[in-house]
Amino acid sequence: MKVKIEESWNRILAEEFEKPYFASLVQFVKSAYANGVVYPPPGKIFEAFNRTPFDKVKAVIIGQDPYHEPGQAQGLCFYVPPDVAPPPSLVNIAKELGRMPDLLSWADQGVLLLNATLTVAAHRAGSHQGKGWEAFTDAVIHALAERRDNIVFILWGSYAQKKGAFIDRSRHCVIESAHPSPLSAYRGFFGSRPFARANEYLAAHGIPAIEW
Repeated sequence: MKVKIEESWNRILAEEFEKPYFASLVQFVKSAYANGVVYPPPGKIFEAFNRTPFDKVKAVIIGQDPYHEPGQAQGLCFYVPPDVAPPPSLVNIAKELGRMPDLLSWADQGVLLLNATLTVAAHRAGSHQGKGWEAFTDAVIHALAERRDNIVFILWGSYAQKKGAFIDRSRHCVIESAHPSPLSAYRGFFGSRPFARANEYLAAHGIPAIEW
């Protein structure tokens, strides 16, 4: 099955694209876009991969769903365009960092901003869960964890932590904390220093730091 995705990822995930679940997922997604409003725009579904090739990945941040309101979702977890009001989780990320981050710059420097589910129906959080995206993004994380070394995996909240539970801590850095959501940010996200800790690990392994 031909998928429009950056070439290095296309090679890495070629077997995944041929699996029956992925064919079913493609049919579901095509029908969803044809029959309703779905985010992100169809050309942005694989934006995280297109901005951050497989061999360039230094860090991975795992989100859950794309944002589901107009103009927000652009295929990168937690990112919204500059002319869109930042959602609460992004505001809290900015508070922890000390400034509003440029997530496009993060992606271009090797931060894979990966949602577990890559599409969502307008105004309906979680509406495309359980359709196959989770198996696909599990395969992405497995490929990185097994074929690369010394990647920083930033897992905010229990959902991301379960998704990354298998990662070999002797080969990679896994940074876990509460989610930056207003519901949980004060229970361990604030003060967790994920960005400084990521750069400390990268520096210790001779990898250029990320300008967060």
